[in-house]
Amino acid sequence: MPVTHHHHRRLMTGRDPHEPGRTATPLELLFDLAFVVGFGVAAEQAAHLVADGHAAAGVIGFAFSMFAICWAWINFTWFASAFDTDDWFYRVTTMVQMIGVVVLALGLPDMFHSIVAGDRVDNEVMVAGYIVMRLAMLVQWLRAARQAPEYRATCMGYVGVLVITQIGWVVLAVAPVSVGVFFACGALLGVAEMAGPYLSERFRADRPGARSTPWHAHHMAERYGLLAIITLGEGVIGTVATLSAVTGESGWTLDAALVAFAGMGITFGLWWTYYLTPDAEMLHRHRERSYIWGYGNILVFTGLAGVGAGLHVAAYYLAGDAHIGAVGTVLAVAVPVLVAVLADYVLFWVLTRSFDGLHLLLVAGTVVVLAASVATAAAGFHMAWSLLLVMLAPVVTIVGYEVRGHRHVARLLAEEPS
Repeated sequence: MPVTHHHHRRLMTGRDPHEPGRTATPLELLFDLAFVVGFGVAAEQAAHLVADGHAAAGVIGFAFSMFAICWAWINFTWFASAFDTDDWFYRVTTMVQMIGVVVLALGLPDMFHSIVAGDRVDNEVMVAGYIVMRLAMLVQWLRAARQAPEYRATCMGYVGVLVITQIGWVVLAVAPVSVGVFFACGALLGVAEMAGPYLSERFRADRPGARSTPWHAHHMAERYGLLAIITLGEGVIGTVATLSAVTGESGWTLDAALVAFAGMGITFGLWWTYYLTPDAEMLHRHRERSYIWGYGNILVFTGLAGVGAGLHVAAYYLAGDAHIGAVGTVLAVAVPVLVAVLADYVLFWVLTRSFDGLHLLLVAGTVVVLAASVATAAAGFHMAWSLLLVMLAPVVTIVGYEVRGHRHVARLLAEEPS
């Protein structure tokens, strides 16, 4: 995009997918900050339910929340990579989407509480937030369809799926259905949501003169990495806030210090493991692999945010406000760590289409360390000491990569055509 010193309206003709030096814009970074609210509320609500003994409701609500939050981010981010004009109209439309994200976050507590009640799922406010976001997104796609004729067929495919699925969510929100029926129908709508981009890009772009959206591989890898950092950061902020309340009443104790140290160690370790996959290089060479990679990262983000929720539970345990024992508290942290690490490995295998036998050993080592952390809690060790073992789980992958695994990545990149 040419450098200008104003933000007048520009034609939305599509960005160059090979644009040199493409990085995240200040607007994209601001947009991401709106999602801190969503991740924070989801983690806090899930932690409250798990600590109160409603683990199933907490997990179900958290999984639903994470899909809704991540999908809203994905909708904007891939479009922005392909069509960002950074003019005043684009900026204002993005602001409207940010308002929708905040509305979505405000609706999360009602949704969590309704799952505990068990009658029906109260997600009307969440749907209202999505309507705000999607009206803005609809304007963006229609603008691209009108101003970039070669992408019109693909853009209109997105428009069709967006409208149809949103109608489905509105109907489901007002329908008097049970919790089970809601999530069964919601799963079908989720599949339709994820199928939409694939069908729009693959089938409509096959028409004569039509093209797939021109997203930028290195830009997308950076954007996902930045969201991973924000997700990890929410866990740190929430844990510090909760521990502050604990230490404010009883002062610093060894257990509180250990939980804080373990939380930072887990956060740092998961940050390290996330960046071991050569995402940008692989996406640049194999754009067709972007679907599974883009969707699979939802599991990674869920695991990372789940760690923050688990650390909230640990803080509640220290404060004496949890109705679960040490084993349940350790599991609240260990399970999302396992989800994040396993999702990282699966995405590596899917994106690179390669496999190193060392990976199985590292996965097994990770499982052993996490199992040991739960076993020590069951044996009577204090929860805080068990969390130190959880902290070592990502270290297994880090050490394995730095000692030998990096050679596999280097060979992979050297063998692949550029």
